[in-house]
Amino acid sequence: MKLLFVGFGTVGQGLAELILEKEEQLKNDFGLKYSVVGISDELKGSLLNTNGLDLQRALESVKAGKKISDDSDDSFDGDALKMIRQSGADVMLEATYTDIKTGEPAVSHVREALEQGQHVVTTNKGPVALFYKDLAELARQKKKRFLFEGTVMSGTPVLNFIRETLAGSKVQEIKGILNGTTNYILTRMEEGLSYDEALDKAQELGYAEAVPDADVLGWDALAKVCILAKVVFGADSKPFDYPCEGITGITASAIADARNRGKRFKLIGKVWKERNYVKASVGPEEIDLTHPLAGVMGATNALTVSTDTLGDVTVIGPGAGKKETGFSMLIDLITIGNK
Repeated sequence: MKLLFVGFGTVGQGLAELILEKEEQLKNDFGLKYSVVGISDELKGSLLNTNGLDLQRALESVKAGKKISDDSDDSFDGDALKMIRQSGADVMLEATYTDIKTGEPAVSHVREALEQGQHVVTTNKGPVALFYKDLAELARQKKKRFLFEGTVMSGTPVLNFIRETLAGSKVQEIKGILNGTTNYILTRMEEGLSYDEALDKAQELGYAEAVPDADVLGWDALAKVCILAKVVFGADSKPFDYPCEGITGITASAIADARNRGKRFKLIGKVWKERNYVKASVGPEEIDLTHPLAGVMGATNALTVSTDTLGDVTVIGPGAGKKETGFSMLIDLITIGNK
């Protein structure tokens, strides 16, 4: 299976390391063998060789602070779209930055790869949150897979869990903690820090960006809620069609008061169906301490799926991380390889 990386930042490198680490296991357990024919990254350089690249060397170059195209005979002069057309890849792995307003450049990458007859695996929330139905239909027409397990809870399986493990169940509601940064901030505020102090700590640890709006204003969780609304409930909506409130208005005193009443503040993303309408929201809620979501602390994510067969089922796990998000792409690669 010939692979093309579009985006070779933290997530792309995480997947590359897993492919190398688990090469024998993938071959022995699943009969899968991969070769990487292309890597395209605006900052780290681009390589193309239809006979296969030295993935270990590319990783070593990045870790040494060099461009992967430095001193390489496989250096490629062109953008990602050009590489997609010339690579002859079987699977395009899209892990560029997320733009939740336009979905670009990822949408163009996904569309072009499908047009070229390539399967697509992405961790980019933009294309799914904004254009899921169009891209899924294009994939169907081309008889290719369009998979994106990592868009909701990184490597913690949610979409596959609902689609496969809960097959035959009617999902009535999905609600949970879909942003680890805000959950970390709320955890530290409960320990006595102010909002600003907790945010500073989150930024020091790399959980929050220098401009943290996507996290603290709820936009990241909103994109994930929109993906769940589309994929699970068939909604035809865009992220900002739903109400969204972040955590910037929550005070330490409000957190302490909630705790005294047996509750705990969490930023909750929620999707449910009301008659024939799909509804969704993101906002802070006071959760009873007896609920599984209340015990989820730090940068961890969790999702409670309410079903007609099992009642509530809660999945808890990491919602970010180099290896964790890379693993989500590996899950999708195995799915493609086994079909």
